[in-house]
Amino acid sequence: MANESLKAYQNAQRREMTPREAEAMAFTKAAVMMEDAKKSPEDKTSFEQALRFNHLFWTILQADITDANNKLPNPIKANIMSLSIFVDKQTSKALRSGDPADLDIMISINRNLALGLRQTPDSATDSATDSGPEVAPAPQRTSGETFV
Repeated sequence: MANESLKAYQNAQRREMTPREAEAMAFTKAAVMMEDAKKSPEDKTSFEQALRFNHLFWTILQADITDANNKLPNPIKANIMSLSIFVDKQTSKALRSGDPADLDIMISINRNLALGLRQTPDSATDSATDSGPEVAPAPQRTSGETFV
C-alpha cells in the first residue's frame, strides 16, 4: 500500500514539473549516480550504470536540440551540443579507464547545469547582469580643478 501511495505521489509530482525542473532533476540524478559510483569504485556495475544513465540523458538532450521544434537560440544549442560531445568523449574515457576521477568533470557539469535550470529566468538574468555592490559615482572634475 505504501509503495502504491509513493508511486502515485511521484506521478503527481512529475505532472506538475516544468520542463526546466525535469531537466534539472535529471542532471542531478545523473550527478548523484556518478557520485555514488565514485564512493564504491570496486562496484563496476554501479560505475557503468551511472555512466550509461548520464550518456543516455545527454543523448536525449542532443536529439532535443536538433529537433526543428526546439525554440532555444542557436548559440545555446551550439553550447549544449559542444558539452554533449565532450561528455560523450569523457564517458568513453571513463568506461575504458574505470578511474573514478574521470567522473569529476561530468559531475561538475551536471551540477552546474542543474543549478542554472533551477534559477528562474529573471533571477538568472539579474545575477548575470549584477555588477556587484553599488558604488558612489566618482566626483566630477571641473576645468583646472585637481583631486588629491
